Amino acid sequence: MTADGMTRPDLPDLPVDTRVWAAHADAWQAMGRIRVAAGGGAARLPGCSVMASGLPYPQWNNGDVTDPALFDLEQVRAWYAPRGVPWGVRVPAGTPWRYGRWLFRKRCMTLAAPAYDPPAAPPPGVTITPAGPDEAELFATVDADAFGDPVEQNLAWVRPQLGADGFRSVLARLDGEPVGVATGIRTGGPGGESVGVFGVGVLPGVRRRGIGAALTADILTWGFGGGATLAHLNPETEEAARLYTRLGFTEVAGLDIYVALDG
Repeated sequence: MTADGMTRPDLPDLPVDTRVWAAHADAWQAMGRIRVAAGGGAARLPGCSVMASGLPYPQWNNGDVTDPALFDLEQVRAWYAPRGVPWGVRVPAGTPWRYGRWLFRKRCMTLAAPAYDPPAAPPPGVTITPAGPDEAELFATVDADAFGDPVEQNLAWVRPQLGADGFRSVLARLDGEPVGVATGIRTGGPGGESVGVFGVGVLPGVRRRGIGAALTADILTWGFGGGATLAHLNPETEEAARLYTRLGFTEVAGLDIYVALDG
């Protein structure tokens, strides 16, 4: 039995892509739980884990379909309705699906703890340190500059995770100047003891110097050191996928993103 009352499957016999999908859902449940005070939340519904951030952006309000046969669209709609936010669902890639509009396929990669070979040290001049609540604006600014997003939007998203239990948000500095960010989420739900790697971003002017790899390695060392047996992440570009492949990650089946399910 997991911390949130869910029965966990026999993980050694679970197909790796199924476990990655479950761990991904666990991480998003954790994101919802730390945002309850801001109107967010998380719940396990029949066939679907749902979360909300309390923010009016669809990328931060999502359900993960865990069993298409049990999925009940009306229950999911009813959960999101009072929250007044746009939302979508993620469905195991290739699953026949008749609700909403397909948007894109989210790639998934994974790494088992025994296969992780940590680098000896960050590149010269690079330091990686945890970001505390008092560094929320700095973290959000670097994150926004790395991904091309509005700072205020990012600040509302990152603030609750800084210092939250089970989260590790880190800043990379090059010769003392902040140049990169990353976040890790350690979970122990239906996906087993896992660590998710999210939001690895480096400022454009200092990319291809090993900073992204150093940020990822910091999260992996923290996660595996805390008992995680599997890491998972979602590369957004081929360049990112190549970086993670060099760190030992392998690609598994992804998740299809559907929107416009709210009637």
